[in-house]
Amino acid sequence: MNALVKVNPHSLTLKSASHATVRGAVEEKQYLTFMLGGEMFSIGILCIKEIIWYANLTEVPMMPSYVRGVINLRGSVVPVMDLSNRFGKPSTPVIKSTCIVIIEVETPNEGESQNMGVVVDSVQAVLEIPTSEIEPAPTFGTKIRSEFIEGIAKVNGKFVILLNVNKVLSHEELGHVAAITDMV
Repeated sequence: MNALVKVNPHSLTLKSASHATVRGAVEEKQYLTFMLGGEMFSIGILCIKEIIWYANLTEVPMMPSYVRGVINLRGSVVPVMDLSNRFGKPSTPVIKSTCIVIIEVETPNEGESQNMGVVVDSVQAVLEIPTSEIEPAPTFGTKIRSEFIEGIAKVNGKFVILLNVNKVLSHEELGHVAAITDMV
């Protein structure tokens, strides 16, 4: 991907029953796909705010190893998490294509959300994946915890792991991350 894009989830249109084929309704959801340690992952587009190049990160001492630090995003402090490290793998190396995907995650306080950045190797594309092509998360044999996985889809002969962003960070861990923004 040569250009970074700001995603406005409200301007995206999802397929609905009114766009159904003659055979029946096919519900599709949109996902942003990205590479992480040689594997393709995706996050539902509706929680993605924007994508930025990796830069100007401020480290915060005494944080969990998967928290890279914080960035200043138009005056707001946004914690940045290393997904690879969160999944128990080595930290994502910063290379030319490294990006920070800004996502909106639910907080423990009902009805509230927080912006968080996640470091990825590279952003690939926005894909529409029919729900019929999404399999449930396997209960064994994956390299990451199964509760982090919303499902697995097969796209163009390759598997794409669909992440559940609200499970990647538990409520307890979100409390640690929220403390970062209070400290800075």
